[in-house]
Amino acid sequence: MPVKIPDTLPAYKTLLDEKVFVMSEERALHQDIRPLKIAIVNLMPTKIATETQILRCLSNTPLQIEPDFIKTASHVSKNTSEEHLNAFYKTMDEVGDVLYDGMIVTGAPVEQIDFRDVDYWDELCRIFAWSRTNVYSTMFICWAAQAGLNYFYGVPKYPLPEKRFGVFRHRILAEREPLLRGFDDFFYAPHSRHTEIRRGDVEKVPALEILAESNEAGIYLLHDRKKRRVFVTGHPEYDADTLAREYFRDRDKGLPIRVPANYFPDDDPENKPTVRWRSHANLLYTNWLNYYVYQEVPFNIRNMREED
Repeated sequence: MPVKIPDTLPAYKTLLDEKVFVMSEERALHQDIRPLKIAIVNLMPTKIATETQILRCLSNTPLQIEPDFIKTASHVSKNTSEEHLNAFYKTMDEVGDVLYDGMIVTGAPVEQIDFRDVDYWDELCRIFAWSRTNVYSTMFICWAAQAGLNYFYGVPKYPLPEKRFGVFRHRILAEREPLLRGFDDFFYAPHSRHTEIRRGDVEKVPALEILAESNEAGIYLLHDRKKRRVFVTGHPEYDADTLAREYFRDRDKGLPIRVPANYFPDDDPENKPTVRWRSHANLLYTNWLNYYVYQEVPFNIRNMREED
């Protein structure tokens, strides 16, 4: 089944050109299927690119997905037009008491700022609190993973001596975990961040389980044992050229930036990047939708129990 999105959303044409199965809202109205309602809290500055990346990952499943994009009212986007945001995004006040099968909270380029100094932190905490009773399962990506771990479990973040930047090899730690079903013993995923969480802090929280990690990049994937929250410290949704664009942007600004690790053949930025993470990115999102959302949430979502 496809992702159900407005045919005026920029991602619609992009995905259609890629032969990704998307469906216009008008066509979906004629199907007698309850789609999975997924809230996407998009905190990335490049919102249109992120919309396409997330929707591409959600589309590789037999389930029909109905996404709602959510923006923070307390932060003014500098890179996305107000017209686009008004057309396709809602604020939490506009969402109200809507119930969602799942929610995705994206990363944001604010990891070097203390959580409480982020200008929309209070609003994000309100979203996190609201998710306890209005969302069945939530996936947190990159900075949002650090923010969610801090808000729900008190796990701190730490500055890195230099940006963790590149495509790193990871190993699975829970072979029978449905979220990892179909994964190879080792797999690759992109990272782009200035801070980290540490194993010692996570292991102090009995509610959390580490599912995959990297010798170079640290913890990559973990969840709460009730499977209501999934934390991903990297960016599996990234396009083939996303790290390249970040690298050239920072290099051209004269910022200290190394060539992303394990990305350009021979570490030469003139070479076309090698993609080694796409299949596992699709598996991660598909498994989350299937095993953590579709298989668990009641058909009548109003019967969703409140979190303990």
